[in-house]
Amino acid sequence: MPLSPGELAEKARKLLLRRWRIAEGSTDEHTDKSPGLPDDIARDIHDSVNASTKTYRYVLPAQVIAKACDPSLDCRCIQVSRSGPGAFDARSLAHGVIVPFDRANENVLGGSPEPYANNPVRVPEISPAHRAAQKNKAGWDRLCRVLDAVEEHQDPQFTLAVLDHVLRAIRDRLEGASVAYAVPQRVSHTRLLPALQAYLAARSGGVRLQTIVAALFETIGTRFGIFAEVRSNKPTAADISTGQVADLECYDSSDRLALAVEVKDRELTLTQISDKTVLARGANVTELLFIAQRGIRKEEHDLIPEAVERQFASGHNVYIFDFEDFASGILALLGEVGRRDFLTRVGEVLERYQAPLSDRRAWAAALRDL
Repeated sequence: MPLSPGELAEKARKLLLRRWRIAEGSTDEHTDKSPGLPDDIARDIHDSVNASTKTYRYVLPAQVIAKACDPSLDCRCIQVSRSGPGAFDARSLAHGVIVPFDRANENVLGGSPEPYANNPVRVPEISPAHRAAQKNKAGWDRLCRVLDAVEEHQDPQFTLAVLDHVLRAIRDRLEGASVAYAVPQRVSHTRLLPALQAYLAARSGGVRLQTIVAALFETIGTRFGIFAEVRSNKPTAADISTGQVADLECYDSSDRLALAVEVKDRELTLTQISDKTVLARGANVTELLFIAQRGIRKEEHDLIPEAVERQFASGHNVYIFDFEDFASGILALLGEVGRRDFLTRVGEVLERYQAPLSDRRAWAAALRDL
């Protein structure tokens, strides 16, 4: 017996959440047992999720998830009034399940509140019979081919494979989506520091820490007039390959490299200090600052002061700070307006670095909690 509209929507929400977590890689569950898809169907799915016609982007997730939840349905059907075997109301399912999913994921599909109310799908079913009513005929053909394949197979595992491929295509599209960073009107020093520490607690391969430090130095340069420009590359790029002395390079108004800043999300070692000083010497940089999130390696802690003195004797000023100690004082000196500027810059740096979506969304969430 077919599911009621309410039962279908509830089952679809749960299935969508579960399979989306798999697509994101946020669960140990996998889909290796699902059959592979023909290359042409895989291409049609990718192109449909990225269709120029916004409405089409909602069609595959809505139609296929209906079939995955209730195999008796015809995934090509849009209107229950079409009648016949497998007829159901795809519009209600799309607006009640896919639209909230889209909204929760940066409007990756286009941010339409009622995609099935638009002209392209004001037809009873997705089939070649309604091709003439479509402006984007090639896009309509792609939808027809995918949904026809699902109906021809009549195999729950094949349907799930199509759904998983659709969700992976959405995930890939989401990676390139811009994230909205809502900076609060007021930012207290007391609330900001714990928020930064919480954001930095997750492992990110150094992306989050370098982002925060880069934004901090850009704000320092602008607010205090110390630096005319702060240059940095993606945290995944080696300094030598980019031609930089350190992760951040701070230039004065005469385009002189005034300060090199090395950012470490792990314990700082004597070897790292020595290697970085060699690079600084070759670039005629006398000021070298280390920001270490996890401090200095315990076994070498007592050796650091002597090493710093040796570097001073050879013409280099080496500064070593724990991130929290350094940031706390600077954020206090910046004042509330400066702290808002800093928060804005963090989002800008994340986008400039093309940081992973998880890091960008985590920062947006941190701002909402401030």
